[in-house]
Amino acid sequence: MSAADYRDFYRGRRVLVTGALGFIGSNLSRALADLGAQVLAVDSLLPDYGGNLFNLAGYEDKVRINIADVRGHAMEYLVRGQDILFNLAGQVSHIDSMVDPFTDLEINCRSQLWILEAVRKSNPGVKIVYAGTRQVYGKPMRLPVDETHLLNPTDVNGINKISGEFYHLVYHSVYGIRACSLRLTNTYGPRQLIKHNRQGFIGWFIRQVRQAVRGEEIQLFGDGQQKRDFDYVDDVVDALLRAGAMEAADGEVFNLGGEAPVALIDLAKMLVEIAGRGGSYRLVPFPPERKKIDIGDFYADTTKIRAALGWRPQVPLRDGLARTIDYYREHAEHYL
Repeated sequence: MSAADYRDFYRGRRVLVTGALGFIGSNLSRALADLGAQVLAVDSLLPDYGGNLFNLAGYEDKVRINIADVRGHAMEYLVRGQDILFNLAGQVSHIDSMVDPFTDLEINCRSQLWILEAVRKSNPGVKIVYAGTRQVYGKPMRLPVDETHLLNPTDVNGINKISGEFYHLVYHSVYGIRACSLRLTNTYGPRQLIKHNRQGFIGWFIRQVRQAVRGEEIQLFGDGQQKRDFDYVDDVVDALLRAGAMEAADGEVFNLGGEAPVALIDLAKMLVEIAGRGGSYRLVPFPPERKKIDIGDFYADTTKIRAALGWRPQVPLRDGLARTIDYYREHAEHYL
């Protein structure tokens, strides 16, 4: 499968997406349905984890939705006959993982083994794309960070996400299951959870900008100079589609990342400017629980995925933020 026709690959394919009612999973499911795939969307709809039935509004006749916990024997039935499995089920909050490490262990480790064992027993020919995270690297020793960088996470979530990724790679090397992992960086865009600030700061920033008329403001920890890279969700979906269709991804891990790193204070200024509603920001001291797991600057080297899969981000940050703000202006009642 070449980089030229990877989107055609999905027409008529049977595709299972776990975590499909969440932020990235729902955007992926919609894209797959538009490409003609037969999509089975699986989600547990656990409270506070981002699952939202509205995320697939308008696609009820195009996507089959199954509310199920992947930690169970139902997965052996659900994976049967599937061609591709996009495994996006997981817990992504770094703070939550430190407050409740056992739940993070259950969702990010035990759940992954349930899925992989179901595949091994019932459909070892399926291709699996796992949603990993840049959090596995911890505080960078060098920048930009490539895939050979030491894995040294600063929190329980990072440790468990490493384990989830390694389970997939072991099942590839031992059982021949075609699995790969994309290490996602800061993803943003429509359908992101914005109820609280435990699942990504861009969603929370956007909520605060939108609520500016109520006196809310963006709060930046420290001096706001921490640099990050950002990917609009459509670009992340494109990377997932490429990895699912192309044999060059099998057994590999790939970084995702933005075109250029941006200081958080500049991100806040951009959001306030785009929103145009009198929003504001201010610098505040790091809360102790966040300071301990802060990694400073982070931005990824994406040379490997560009060479192997032909992927690179297409949506400029300003454009992506404008699209995201517009989405929540129209649909905020389903997310606040």
